[in-house]
Order: sequence, then structure tokens, then C-alpha cells
Amino acid sequence: MPYWLMKSEPGAWSWDEQVKAGSKGTAWTGVRNFQAKANLMKMKKGDRAFFYHSGEDKAVVGIVEVMREHYPDPTTKKDEPWVVVDVKAVTPAASPVTLQAIKAEPKLKDMVLVRNSRLSVQPVTDAEWKIVCKMGGLT
Repeated sequence: MPYWLMKSEPGAWSWDEQVKAGSKGTAWTGVRNFQAKANLMKMKKGDRAFFYHSGEDKAVVGIVEVMREHYPDPTTKKDEPWVVVDVKAVTPAASPVTLQAIKAEPKLKDMVLVRNSRLSVQPVTDAEWKIVCKMGGLT
């Protein structure tokens, strides 16, 4: 199963809001980068992603699951090329996994988050997924 990391500013959309959305989930709107869009388009129903608070927090705070594959972003004009996927909260991190902790783990030195921290939707390898899950007490 492919794994992902999806970033959100807590002031725009937080983990707590994602949890409150419940089993119906929400559309992951607002992606305006072609590389991030390409990653959204690769996501399949059932894929899992780390929910990452960007901004001041800079930490993995939970896991979401893709409920619906990509479709046009309802927050854009019809002729704009942006897409969304629908995601629902699965589980919170027992303890947030900070960017600082990720950068300090030698086995994560090649993680996209470390190499290209600005990309809002990014792939995560199986090995990286397992390490970050262990660091955050995620199951």
C-alpha cells in the first residue's frame, strides 16, 4: 500500500477538525502545486497518510485514510486544474512526531519531508512509514 504525508496549517484545518468531521471525512482542498497535485492523483481509496501540522507545530499528529479518489477541487473555478481527495481521521499520534525528531533520525535522512519540506502532499516509503509510526506510537 502506498503511504503519504499531507500537510495542513492548524489555523486553516487542524487534526481536531479532521477528527470532528467523523466517518464522512472531508475533501482535502487548497492544493495549488503541480507536484502535490500529481501525488493526490496517485492516491487510491484505502491509502493512508500522515496528517502533518505545518507552520509553528511542524509535526505528524495523526493518520488519515483516503475515502474517495481524486476529483475536481470544488473550491476552484471550473477551468482550473486542481483536484482533491476525501480523507477521514483514523488514529491520533500518541505523541506528535516533530520535524526536528524526523531530521534527527538517520534512517529518515532521505524522506521527502527532510529533502523538500515545502511540498504539501508527498509520498512516504514503507520503511519511513514504519519508523515514524513507531516514533509516534501510531498503529
